[in-house]
Amino acid sequence: MNKENKLKLENLIKIVANAFAFEICSLNIQTNKNPIVIEIILKKANGDDISLDDCALFNTPASDEIEKSNLLNCSYVLEISSQGVSDELTSERDFKTFKGFPVNVELNQKSSKLKFLNGLLYEKSKDYLAINIKGKIKKIPFDEVLKISLCTLKD
Repeated sequence: MNKENKLKLENLIKIVANAFAFEICSLNIQTNKNPIVIEIILKKANGDDISLDDCALFNTPASDEIEKSNLLNCSYVLEISSQGVSDELTSERDFKTFKGFPVNVELNQKSSKLKFLNGLLYEKSKDYLAINIKGKIKKIPFDEVLKISLCTLKD
């Protein structure tokens, strides 16, 4: 598949996605497989999670538009999926869901050599993040936190 047809296909899929209030995170066409594989990763425009039902709902209209376009003259497999779960915690929902889970906190402390902390996610407020490090609660002001990610707990 040439670049021009790939671009046409991407634009076509974006139009279908917009009709469902979805956005295309990525579109990957694996021409080295037989049949070729078209992978479409979706997200909802409003930020909500994509469900399996959403993927199934999108499959038929996307496939129909691909067929009508005549951009592909070969058989293909269409795979629709969501972005999945990120290791980085960003939303209030993430902090509630993963309370008690092991986290790695990357710090932005200019006056300290300490750059990372590992512990169990304990609490998040508007001003600080609290993690449990071997039974002791450490409160870290948010202006010192660069990133909070799920991890495996290190001893």
